[in-house]
Amino acid sequence: MIKHRLVCLLAATGIACSLFAQATPSPSRAPGEQKILDVMHSISSHTLLEYVRLLSSEEYEGRLTGTPSYNKAAQWTADMFQRWNVKPLGDRGSYFQEFPNPYTLVLDGGELTLHVPVSGKDTLRKTYRYEAEYYPGSTSDAGTVTAEVMYVGYGMTAPELGYDDYRGIDVKGKIVMFEPEIPVSPVRQPDLFMKWRPYSFHDYKMKNAFAHGAAGVLYNYHIVNPNCVFIKGLVVSYVGRNVIQDVFMGTGKNRDSLVQRIRTRLSPASFPTGKTVTMRCATEHHTEGVARNVIGYIEGSDPVLKNEVIIVGGHLDHVGKNHLLMPGANDNASGVAVALGTAEALSKVSPGLRRSVLILLFGAEEQGVKGSEYYLGHPSVPNTQVKAFINLESIGRGEKLGVGAGKNYPALWEVVEQNNRRFIHRSISADTTANLARPRQDAAHFLWAKIPTIGIGTYGAPPVPVATYHTTQDKVEYITPEILEDICRLTFLSVVEMAR
Repeated sequence: MIKHRLVCLLAATGIACSLFAQATPSPSRAPGEQKILDVMHSISSHTLLEYVRLLSSEEYEGRLTGTPSYNKAAQWTADMFQRWNVKPLGDRGSYFQEFPNPYTLVLDGGELTLHVPVSGKDTLRKTYRYEAEYYPGSTSDAGTVTAEVMYVGYGMTAPELGYDDYRGIDVKGKIVMFEPEIPVSPVRQPDLFMKWRPYSFHDYKMKNAFAHGAAGVLYNYHIVNPNCVFIKGLVVSYVGRNVIQDVFMGTGKNRDSLVQRIRTRLSPASFPTGKTVTMRCATEHHTEGVARNVIGYIEGSDPVLKNEVIIVGGHLDHVGKNHLLMPGANDNASGVAVALGTAEALSKVSPGLRRSVLILLFGAEEQGVKGSEYYLGHPSVPNTQVKAFINLESIGRGEKLGVGAGKNYPALWEVVEQNNRRFIHRSISADTTANLARPRQDAAHFLWAKIPTIGIGTYGAPPVPVATYHTTQDKVEYITPEILEDICRLTFLSVVEMAR
């Protein structure tokens, strides 16, 4: 296991020697500092930005895992590994590790309309704007529903907690509207949170709504989100603040006040809104989908230490189309670009590295963080031999660096922080994570597996005029090439030190 303090002296080259305790005789000589620095300086923002541009282009259609377009992107990364003589370590001698992964395509033809009664029998129709105000559900069934909207809080039924948002309200054939997450904080109430946690998952909320007879769901979660179960007969839309306000208007209730009341009292506040909505989704569900993790391997030179592995990775997938392209430039073409840049740079110093390095690109992160979960259950190298995992997630915008879980693993943080101070000179900080909530990044599964893990992220970017997270606007135009280059160089230097 990695020690939590650096215990070795500086190597004669001037680069700090490995933080890993060793008891191996006469290890092969580490590559010289000048060679390392030459390779580091060969890492170019132009190349990395081109990787982001390609992966976020129409050619790969948003990289939804299981689709032919995702598989095409996976093949492209495998071809890059092969070009650099990075070995395959997937199934049957390939670069790919496959597992079942159904997916849903969202087609053109969605609609969300509020029916507003006026004098007499007349009704006005307010049709909401795609993206600005709503999205068709990424895992919705195809269909049209016109029905009254029933507000059901957090959409929970938890008898053991004495809490049921559906108690005393009949939602059969109706459209339910509910909130994301749960009314308990993992930070302020960690022990209580763990009892409520199972009810925070999107899948649970949808299944519970359907079990109570709902025909449609308006989810107060205004992003494109394929991380949700497909249920035949359930039509789903993700809605923003304008839709929520309109549904609450005239009810005598305020949504924000109502949510605060639920959180404070841990008591439901469901009610029929009296508002009628038409929601229509055009989708195509594919049960035959197969996910792919992409696995490249750089074998260490030491006969003993090569069995110890450093993993660098990030998720290759994004959210596909809805029905327009969701490019996923920052999320997470940026992380893949840096992983590829690191792989190429490491291939230039091998076999000088004594430990082995795995470059791991996950599928299905956006569909429930399934790729990393599957990998850890079916590892290419034993999990006990993994000495560090560096996760690269949405790192294409920002001016400052954050190292998630750096304080959980101070030895890893020290390597990154020292290399940044010596060579990169970015503002950098580390945090501590309790990692209690549902997994939102691949790093979560590695942390739960007790593998020393850090995640490199960015912040401090100048604001852009549009929302970019899981939208049509996550484009290469908003990527900062210089931050890609700096993170790639920092990752390369840190992996070299860990793998010595």
